[in-house]
Amino acid sequence: MIDVAFFLQIIPVLLAGLPLTLQLTAASMGIGFLMALLLALAQQGNRRIVVLPIRAFVAVFRGTPLLVQIFLIYYGLGQFRPWLQALGTWSLFREPYWCAIIALSLNEAAYGSEILRGAIKAVPRGLVEAATASGMSKLLTLRLIVLPLALRQAIPNYSNEIILMVKGTSLASIITLMEVTGIAQDLISQTYRAVEVFVAAGAIYLTLNFAIISALNALEIRLTPYRARA
Repeated sequence: MIDVAFFLQIIPVLLAGLPLTLQLTAASMGIGFLMALLLALAQQGNRRIVVLPIRAFVAVFRGTPLLVQIFLIYYGLGQFRPWLQALGTWSLFREPYWCAIIALSLNEAAYGSEILRGAIKAVPRGLVEAATASGMSKLLTLRLIVLPLALRQAIPNYSNEIILMVKGTSLASIITLMEVTGIAQDLISQTYRAVEVFVAAGAIYLTLNFAIISALNALEIRLTPYRARA
């Protein structure tokens, strides 16, 4: 049986790791989205010298586990310390916080670029042709027509990406970051009560994800009211 008193006692302890979980999620999603948008736009052309490296990047990061990516960036790059020191980037890669953000951001960029690429492709061609016929430049058409429509279409799929990113931050605990899962593992090592600790941690993630889903649903209804009416 779950000890309710112990369960309620450890909730505040686990919540101490929530700010770090939110930081990792927000930073990784922000950086990853910008990278994904650039990669998606770069793939709209027909230059194979540009498209093929991007496709290779996407294939690698979508085809390998996030856990392996975090290990390679945090532990693997340590083998190249002299080169990183020469480049002045060792202070960045020796910190688990920044390594986690780099790994999560690259992973998000790979998945997000495919979502945005599909959303951009889904914009009706007739709208682009009408904008061109009215004298709008390619950049203005992209900014005022293509991107707003594509981003609205991408909201449902990007909602899933945000939820996956929140859960993905739990892997940062393997490189000593004390977010919610890291604190949960520390509590288990002290109390040997895995059931209560993991149930409490799961409840925190569930509540957080429910709040995010509600906010994104409200945003989707605001930006695409015709879907709500349908």
